Amino acid sequence: MSTNSLIAVIVVAAVVVIALTALLWTLARRRHLRERFGPEYERTIEERGDKRSAERDLRAREERHDRLDIKELSAGRRHQYADEWSGVQQEFVDRPEGSVERADELVTRLMGERGYPTEGFDDQLRDLSVEHGRTVEEYRAAHAVKVRSGAGKATTEELRGAMVHYRALFEELLSDQRSR
Repeated sequence: MSTNSLIAVIVVAAVVVIALTALLWTLARRRHLRERFGPEYERTIEERGDKRSAERDLRAREERHDRLDIKELSAGRRHQYADEWSGVQQEFVDRPEGSVERADELVTRLMGERGYPTEGFDDQLRDLSVEHGRTVEEYRAAHAVKVRSGAGKATTEELRGAMVHYRALFEELLSDQRSR
């Protein structure tokens, strides 16, 4: 085999190795994002219409989340929040709309105390999606009902569903569990 042929084979082999390495890295990163974000991964792809753009967005969320100072609550604070949640649920029988409003406020306050920014609902969703990708959709649904309720357009059954959705995220945030 001539020197030129040997060099050509080595160059082709190097290109193939580099391409395979890049492919494996991309697949591993994609699997990581799917596992971390759960249903939010597919939702973001659908929303963006492009897998690369969606994955850039999800990586940006991770980077932003890494800069947050997320804290655990003391046992005493968890107990206080749990008691307050019980009161919100008891209020539902007599005032379902007000109860859903209070549930939203309580979840937002809990997020803030844990260290999540609480300005802007879309930003809340992005920040929560990193560690709570499986329950962020429930938060989204609960918030939509709360908005319709404010306009007088939510049924009692929808309000009950919103409370269930709020509770799912509330319990995760309160216990410091992640939905991954």
